[in-house]
Amino acid sequence: MKATARPSDVAIGRITGLFGLRGELKCDPTPAGESLFFAGASLAADVNGVQQTLRIESARPHKGRLLVRFTGIDTANEAQSIVGARFFAPRESISLGEGEFLDDDLIGCAVEGLDARLYGRVERVEHFPSNDMLIVDGRMLPMVRAFVRSVDVAAKRITVDVPRGLLDDDAETDS
Repeated sequence: MKATARPSDVAIGRITGLFGLRGELKCDPTPAGESLFFAGASLAADVNGVQQTLRIESARPHKGRLLVRFTGIDTANEAQSIVGARFFAPRESISLGEGEFLDDDLIGCAVEGLDARLYGRVERVEHFPSNDMLIVDGRMLPMVRAFVRSVDVAAKRITVDVPRGLLDDDAETDS
């Protein structure tokens, strides 16, 4: 079955490798996409540039990652053909909690100080075990409440209160 990704679709995960000989695959879902990987779910996938729909036969956690099997993929050789596949879902199927944002919503946001000083724009979001980092004009800004005061996705603006030198070169000492 062929699927067509829409511009509003959100990346929800990818296949990172094989697991065993029976067609199971290692899957890394995004935090927003974790709830969408379950037995019976049909997901839009980009498999080597070809859009298709894959139906999950089984999904189970294993050592901090998700292992999945897809209907019709029963051997390691068949599974190898979809290693690297990326999955997408309609934005409206993503459930976010209070204070959670999609990476795509943050990219391009203006990052401003409390005094309306523009520090730059979010280029990308990096995910680390301790916290997420906004990359603002090549500089890393921890996405923590101590620095990020508000996020207005509709206005594409993030207001921050950061120490001198974190997002600028203005780290000189007071005389």
